Amino acid sequence: MKNPEVQVRRRPRQSRAKLTQEALQESFVRLLHERHAHEITIREITDIAGVGLGTFYEYFSKKEDLVALTIHQHVKSNAELLKSYAQSLMELSTKLSFADYLQQIIHFQLEQIQARQFLWAQTFLLERQVSNIESYRKSYAMMVQMWHSILKPYIDDAEQLQHISLNVQRVCYGFVSQTLLVEPEFIEWIMLERDILQSLEKINSK
Repeated sequence: MKNPEVQVRRRPRQSRAKLTQEALQESFVRLLHERHAHEITIREITDIAGVGLGTFYEYFSKKEDLVALTIHQHVKSNAELLKSYAQSLMELSTKLSFADYLQQIIHFQLEQIQARQFLWAQTFLLERQVSNIESYRKSYAMMVQMWHSILKPYIDDAEQLQHISLNVQRVCYGFVSQTLLVEPEFIEWIMLERDILQSLEKINSK
């Protein structure tokens, strides 16, 4: 499958239009739990969303554009959830060490991924099949910026903050994505969390 540019034909400016686009994404995710993305047809997506084929093509030129947008929104929602959780930790306690703070956030992140493990495994796979390099870079940069925001309360130096944020994203994304790509039904989450934290400790201590 090629890596096409994502082409959203019409931006959902009105609430009704936005809901329609979201319904199409939700329908695709629902079908994704039943079978692989390449087996899902646009007709099936629109039937579940309760709209016609014409409505689909008002927003997307092809199925891959819907897939790419769904991946982006999934990653974005995860980033927002992690930032909210980090903020709640800061509000509950100002005495957390940096190591404990980071460990709790990574633990929470892994819990969220494990809870929707099948969807995340499919997301990492589809990301490689559908997302073009620019979309991938933007998504990756968004996650680095998320870590930048999360870690900022503990790191004053801007250069060090950027460096550590990048390292955390590299390690977390690498460990989790490679694990679920190779073993979608992976179960050793406690071991994976330990390996991630140990790797980060070694990298950031240099």
